[in-house]
Amino acid sequence: MEYTHVFHTFGPVFDACAEVLILGSFPSVKSREEGFYYGHPRNRFWKVLAGLFGEALPGTIPEKKDFLLRNHIAVWDVIAECEIMGSADSSIRNVRENDMNVILEQSAVNRIFANGETAYKLFLKYCRKEGQPPVKRLPSTSPANAAWSLQRLLEVWKAEIFPEGEHL
Repeated sequence: MEYTHVFHTFGPVFDACAEVLILGSFPSVKSREEGFYYGHPRNRFWKVLAGLFGEALPGTIPEKKDFLLRNHIAVWDVIAECEIMGSADSSIRNVRENDMNVILEQSAVNRIFANGETAYKLFLKYCRKEGQPPVKRLPSTSPANAAWSLQRLLEVWKAEIFPEGEHL
């Protein structure tokens, strides 16, 4: 497989009421084909979020956007463009980052979470600025993180996003 120079082709999802920002690294091939976040059918992102909020699993892109906004969640990726082999985060190079101020200056985001180690490391390297909310690393919902069951992901995500049982 060869490197391909790829651009992020869909924007962030957020509004002024968003309180939590969840960041991925860069969309997978399947997500790029679908034109929305976490489009791979084995990625557990949407299952985890539905479980956190006790809601039905959103299916369509409009349902997913509505779900996020209704629950005060912003979603974006750290990378605006890069060279990558397929969907392999480990192959990412020649990064141009997204400007997090696009969301942070127009929302109520007070917590940032990275969906996985790669998103976390890339955020710290390229996007972290003084005065931003703290960023925490969550275990990846990617199918590549098969060691984590859906239940275990849900427990850790819930403990981090809703400390002490609070809700958004």
